[in-house]
Amino acid sequence: MTGVIAPCLWFDGQAEEAARFYVDLFGGSIDAVSHYGDGMAAPAGTAMLVAFTLRGRPFQALNGGPQFPFTEAISLSVACADQAEVDRLFDALTADGGTPSRCGWVKDRYGLSWQLVPQSVIAMHASGDSAAIGRMMAAMMPMGKLDVAKLEAAFGGEAI
Repeated sequence: MTGVIAPCLWFDGQAEEAARFYVDLFGGSIDAVSHYGDGMAAPAGTAMLVAFTLRGRPFQALNGGPQFPFTEAISLSVACADQAEVDRLFDALTADGGTPSRCGWVKDRYGLSWQLVPQSVIAMHASGDSAAIGRMMAAMMPMGKLDVAKLEAAFGGEAI
């Protein structure tokens, strides 16, 4: 498809596994898998490039080797409907070797960073009320998994 921009995520042998995990977690599809052949950089039959779709957006997962691990310099931001979705995604992404970070960020078992952002936080930022946003951000900074009720209370000026 011409003109489409798709993030290409670099893995060290886990591209197909990761793509299937993301598709199961977020909804989507595995669209194509190409494989390394004889005499190539990985054993013949190993998945080379996995094209997949998450929530209507195209992605690629490449088994490129150990040269380029993920860093927090790139993260995928997920607008979550509510606390239940934040909880579900946080638990799934931190399971099996994933690690929580601050302010709603998590690193999954593959090392990819995610931001789990409740819709209400997006709406609070859009309000333009700098004092309320400041209170909400001050409450958010020490949090791991975001607590929507506490963030809304801080935004509204309530002690938390």
